[in-house]
Amino acid sequence: MTKNSKIALIAGVGDGLGGAIARRFAHGGYATALVARSAEPLARIASEIEASGGRGVAYVADLREESAVTKLFEDVEKELGPISLAVFNAGANYRASILDTPADMFEKVWRLSCYAGFLVGREAARHMAPRGHGSVIFTGATASLRGSSQFAAFASAKGALRQIAQSMARELGPQGIHVASVIIDGVIDSAIMHERFPERMSKLPSAGALKPEHIAEAYWQLHHQPRDAWSFEIDLRPWAEKF
Repeated sequence: MTKNSKIALIAGVGDGLGGAIARRFAHGGYATALVARSAEPLARIASEIEASGGRGVAYVADLREESAVTKLFEDVEKELGPISLAVFNAGANYRASILDTPADMFEKVWRLSCYAGFLVGREAARHMAPRGHGSVIFTGATASLRGSSQFAAFASAKGALRQIAQSMARELGPQGIHVASVIIDGVIDSAIMHERFPERMSKLPSAGALKPEHIAEAYWQLHHQPRDAWSFEIDLRPWAEKF
């Protein structure tokens, strides 16, 4: 493959936010490495990016497996070039009473929402630190900041992921690596949300849900912040969302 000078790796790509982030960076001239466990949506989104004049390459990987994440970064750097941005956007939401939460489900949510983020963040840092530049952005949620009733599994995983991001930012910032957390505090206006919660989505006011492409613009701006004015964390919510 022909190598590019600007490479963005998006871990956790689907038809919602992950796909929107990939499209935004492809539109901005980045070769985008699209990562998920399912090949079908990756191939489709990559094809859409290519059809629009950008570059999108699909990589199927289980982000919960250390060897798979290590190989992913090695393959992307070998085939596309040095990664300048890594986004961790994977996660598994789960809602249930603490009385009814199975231990294996608690661990499953943690593995995809936190442990996988650690693996992606660590591997990105290992490649970026010797070069002295790059960005690592983690997708957070309302649960990153507080544990609501019936969200013990999700909140514990997202809260821990935020702490990983903070630790990385404090360690790696002086080495030229910009680590950031984006708190998504509200409902994302995605096809899957309309399919799963049609009544809830229909009751939202105009612009009452976050557009994936508008969230993606915030990631673009974070990555391009000048070194003298870096943000660690930004929160995004619709105008009508209480907080």
